[in-house]
Amino acid sequence: MILTVTLNAALDVTYRVDELRPHATHRVREVSTRPGGKGVNVAALLTALDEPVVATGLVGGPTGEQIRDGLAAAEIPEAFVPIAADSRRTLVVADGTDATGFWEPGPPVTEAEWDAFVNRFRGLARVARAVVLSGSLPAGLPDDAYAQLVAITAEASVPSIVDAEGAVLAAALPAGPTVVKPNAAELASVRGGAAPETPAEVLAAAHALRDAGARAVVCSRGPDGLIASTPDGAYRAVPPETVAGNPTGAGDAVVAALARGLANGESWPTMLTAAVALSAAAVAAPVAGAVDGSAYDRLRHTVEAESMVLPGSLAD
Repeated sequence: MILTVTLNAALDVTYRVDELRPHATHRVREVSTRPGGKGVNVAALLTALDEPVVATGLVGGPTGEQIRDGLAAAEIPEAFVPIAADSRRTLVVADGTDATGFWEPGPPVTEAEWDAFVNRFRGLARVARAVVLSGSLPAGLPDDAYAQLVAITAEASVPSIVDAEGAVLAAALPAGPTVVKPNAAELASVRGGAAPETPAEVLAAAHALRDAGARAVVCSRGPDGLIASTPDGAYRAVPPETVAGNPTGAGDAVVAALARGLANGESWPTMLTAAVALSAAAVAAPVAGAVDGSAYDRLRHTVEAESMVLPGSLAD
């Protein structure tokens, strides 16, 4: 199975409106509520692909119970560790063209609660085929929380994917995660300065993260696809068409495809083409954590991964 970790799980609420206009009153056409947080979204996508998965992390309070009830209703196996504080909620307002998100802060986590989770994680990691560590950290956890978990996966010889930003991502790099999946803004949050824009700039930034310890870096670029620096070379994969919809879960779809590929021993070009196709199909779905199956089946046969030239020492 693939193990997904969501330390800052959420109850996702999506409002659908005809058109989102700042400073205006909106009539909501549709409301959907589902378990959320990046790792939970990855677990939902893997379940949709019939890939065995277990979702774990931290949940608490009435909102945490709603998250666990939602996972049970979606038939997603879970092994969440309880905390005393109430879990957060997130709100996405989508109008069919784009989406705007509002994220509540996460709950405080005590040292004893973190220790209990690490003990649970250690046992789960031993039987996993791949581990996904996604999203922000709740209050009370150290920046190196993911680094601690990556070290545990390495001890178990299990590949790991980290999808984080800023100090949390920077702290995870020396632990040697198998893959990190930043977007351009998250690359900048680690390296400082402006976000890279051109393919060459993105590849150079990815190279720097590999020099810092990551074994591979896959940068998601929205409608411009992916750029990856891997032990087998550098690649660029772009969707063959522009897909309108809700992009909130597109990055989680990339992570789901990469986790599935790592667990099944796929080549990097195969993983990257699947990641682009699944990401686009997730945009076409109405809410994060869902996928448009027909779009995925159509797109995964048309995306191609093109080789790029690695900069600097990684090209030697």
